[in-house]
Amino acid sequence: MKTNALIIALLTTLIPTTTIAQQSTAPANARVYFIWPKDGTVIKGGKFWARFGLRDMGIAPAGVEKANTGHHHLVIDAPLPPFDEEIPADKNHVHYGKGFSEGRLSLPPGRHTLQLLFADHDHVPHNPPVYSKKITVIVPAN
Repeated sequence: MKTNALIIALLTTLIPTTTIAQQSTAPANARVYFIWPKDGTVIKGGKFWARFGLRDMGIAPAGVEKANTGHHHLVIDAPLPPFDEEIPADKNHVHYGKGFSEGRLSLPPGRHTLQLLFADHDHVPHNPPVYSKKITVIVPAN
């Protein structure tokens, strides 16, 4: 019996415990939206500035933990990621972690979907999640 207790004590000190971060909360009426482009915009050349709007929350850079704040993430040609996990950073998930409300994009010819997802200091969406309507932009072939 003493051996089992010793093994358990040893294992609990050697195996690190994981802590699950609490999701930051957002006001129920918070809203994120595109100022530009609008749904259906045709973008010649595929290069443009996207501008984002936010209502009833504040913007803070990644790493700055403050109630009712966060920063923008742009989801391009992909579904929204899980709301209880950190948003990935890749070609389909663009982070604006410095607190910017606009960004220069370059898209190839074709139809593209864009959607905003607001997230906290750790890049995790708020609870309830704050995300925009998905819009479509068209980049014509030359």
